[in-house]
This record gives sequence, structure tokens and C-alpha cells, in this order.
Amino acid sequence: MEIKIIHQNKKDYLDLLLLADEQEDMIDRYLERGTLFALHDGDLKSTCVVTHEGFNEKGADTYEVQSLATYPQHQKQGYGRYLLNYVCEVYKGEGRTMLVGTGDHLPSISFYERSGFVLSHRVENYIVEHYDKPIYEDGVQLKDKVYLRRSLQPDERQC
Repeated sequence: MEIKIIHQNKKDYLDLLLLADEQEDMIDRYLERGTLFALHDGDLKSTCVVTHEGFNEKGADTYEVQSLATYPQHQKQGYGRYLLNYVCEVYKGEGRTMLVGTGDHLPSISFYERSGFVLSHRVENYIVEHYDKPIYEDGVQLKDKVYLRRSLQPDERQC
């Protein structure tokens, strides 16, 4: 496996990014300011964008994983988890916390929890208010955005 940072032509990866964030103008809010990672195993399997979200109340850097996506035919083969762990390692020396926001869909939340993230907070009705059309997972409409966090400090326990 090889992970590359994509500096130019980030929109070339839009088809994969749209699997995780279904509305292009929402992706446009962070794509250019973020770092795009692309995981290849022969061919492209998975991508994500990491953005710097500033400093928390204690002055520590916070980063956020945006649009983590793996092509459907390659899901459940460890590519997404590998990429997620990789970006957390990359930012370990630079920040204190990695966030990820996802819809209120239990399998998605469970994926991140199994990857070392813990629930942080929820923004009620975020998806309903920010997306042009309803988004469904497994036949259930997503409404809230659920944030999970993972410490980037090796000796710090999650709270």
C-alpha cells in the first residue's frame, strides 16, 4: 500500500469524496484548505481530507478528518481504517486532537469507535439544515452530525 498527499487537481478525486459527503459545495468548503490523502493498493482505494480546525480552549491544535471514503467494492478490507490510522500518526506530532464528523448512523459511528475515537458532541439537525436534499443510510434519514475525537498524544487517555 502507498499513501500519497495530493497537492494539485484535488477535484480529480471528487467521485470518491462524494461517497462520504454527498454535496459538492460542502466538499468545496474544505478541499482546498485541507490536505488530501489518497491510498493506493495497485489502484486508488480510499481517500480523506484533513483540515486544521484551530486551537481548543487549552491552546492545543485540533485537526479534523473530512470525507473518509473507500470505493464500495473495496470496503471492509481495512483500507479506510489503515488510512485513518495513518493520518492520525502523521498529525501526532502537530496536534492534540483529531476530530471526525459523521451522520447519526450507528455503523459509521461504530467504525470510528473501533478505530480509537470516542464520542465528543452532536450538532442537532446539521444535515437537515446544511444539505439540499435528505440523506439516507440503510433507509433511515440522517439528521444530526456526530463528532468523535481521538487523542494524538501517546500518553493521554480519552475522556
